[in-house]
Amino acid sequence: MKPIIAIAGRVGPASRVSRSAVHFAGDVYTNAILRAGGEPAIVVPQELTDEDADELMSRFDGLVLMGGGDVDPKLYGQEPSVYVYGILTEQDIFESTMVKAAIRMGKPVLAICRGLQITNVALGGTLVQEIATLPNADSQVLHKPDNFPEGAPFAVHGVRIKEGSRLANALGATELQGASFHHQIVDTIAPGCVAVAWAEDGLLEGIEHTDHWLVGVQWHPEDTAHEDAVQQNLYDALIAQAIVSSSTSLR
Repeated sequence: MKPIIAIAGRVGPASRVSRSAVHFAGDVYTNAILRAGGEPAIVVPQELTDEDADELMSRFDGLVLMGGGDVDPKLYGQEPSVYVYGILTEQDIFESTMVKAAIRMGKPVLAICRGLQITNVALGGTLVQEIATLPNADSQVLHKPDNFPEGAPFAVHGVRIKEGSRLANALGATELQGASFHHQIVDTIAPGCVAVAWAEDGLLEGIEHTDHWLVGVQWHPEDTAHEDAVQQNLYDALIAQAIVSSSTSLR
């Protein structure tokens, strides 16, 4: 049977097509999971106790956290700056509860862009609210496209991955070109996690958990995975680990 991968879903507004609000996940994520041999399942954002989340995650073989709006800075002890947008605190709490449950339940986690950021915050880390305010801002590569949505859907820049890391092993590479769309990054790395990837300008692009199959990347591998085997490898590795974790839990 195909591993079933939970995707922490989002809420969209009602429209002429759907007269009520919708719960969704981007098709680049679901398609990458399908290509890897998994079955994506969208989990409706909801209020969960730790016990609820454990029971929910016990039904799945892995978890994906998508990109999206900014994490509420109050969750990492800061006031929101003028640069922050798209805050949905209920979504933050939902995803935080899910990722901590996945770790407790021994389920692999792939956290993308905002997903990396909320994971880092959930586990005790902090974020830089706007990378353009950093001292090296003038030497930064382009981390988001100009003039979106009129221009390109994402920026592209080089990423260096630590040799021997879980991320490098999953990708099968230590260098790649990543599709990028973000204005925040990890500042203080959460306890139990380590830095494993960096952009050409030195900004952090990836972390992983030291004791659990949890990988977080700041770029968007799913955006180019349909034509770039290295990017698809990350989703393939998630599914492979989901099979291993599921087999282990059945023993």
